[in-house]
Amino acid sequence: MSEETVVKAENLTKVYRDFWGRQKVRALKALNLEIRRNEVFGLLGPNGSGKTTTMKLLLGLLHPTSGRALVFGREAADVTKNERIGYLPEESYLYRFLNAEETLDFYGRLFNMSGSERRRRTAELIELMGLGSAKRRQLREYSKGMTRRIGLAQALINDPELILLDEPTTGLDPIGTRRMKDLILKLKHEHEEDPKKRPKTIVMCSHLLADVQDVCDRIGILHQGELKELGAVDSLLKVRDVTEFRVSGLSEAGREQVEDAIRAQNGELLSSGNPTTTLEELFLRVIEESEAHPGRRVHGGGSDNAKGGSGDGS
Repeated sequence: MSEETVVKAENLTKVYRDFWGRQKVRALKALNLEIRRNEVFGLLGPNGSGKTTTMKLLLGLLHPTSGRALVFGREAADVTKNERIGYLPEESYLYRFLNAEETLDFYGRLFNMSGSERRRRTAELIELMGLGSAKRRQLREYSKGMTRRIGLAQALINDPELILLDEPTTGLDPIGTRRMKDLILKLKHEHEEDPKKRPKTIVMCSHLLADVQDVCDRIGILHQGELKELGAVDSLLKVRDVTEFRVSGLSEAGREQVEDAIRAQNGELLSSGNPTTTLEELFLRVIEESEAHPGRRVHGGGSDNAKGGSGDGS
């Protein structure tokens, strides 16, 4: 493995067997994969495609049936490598009667961190997660989004170089999802803002396509335990036989001239009109504007608003 390769899977295969040793499920089939330093890699696939199995094999929680997994150049079964790894499971198994400070202090002790280092790191992570006002509340009082953020904080307590996130946005509302994605991007770039920080490699499992598209540099798509696609997100999403132009301030006459030019070059005009935003962007904008102006209805400028008015006298 080169220094830039953090994770490498070579013909990695996992077969689950029944009590009699008969093959029950082939969860992973001859996975070949390299994940590089300081990239956000998305492992994408429907439920049961082998994503969580891959995570557990990398952590050494499962042993491969055949093939091997290397992390930092070591066999995945070498548990000493886990000192450099942070892991957020799909369900965060946290002690409900501890508060955020006590939770992070507990996990810091597992890494034999000194008291001063635990206090410093705890304060830093609570601020990063935006949980300062709730740091002394018991976790049983936390919302789902707050619980996922403190779960991410415990995965970062040891300042890991490799972060494994299993369905990090599961069960979150759009605001919580956006916060989680922003945190992932912040982790990727924090070493650029602070040279003392170590570059982080993030592996993220999800079946939510928009989440992966927003934060990942490269993705691998698993289906029925097999790697079906691998590459950079921008490259995989590019429609190569379609050219798109985005223009502002174009008159109707100018638009007709452009369309005539396209036809003159034997092009086929597939569509024209105003671009659309995403539902996530619309939802977040409405919430932000509603919080900034309580009691005022947010107008999106769409046809329904134009036809019916606001309907509330505002």
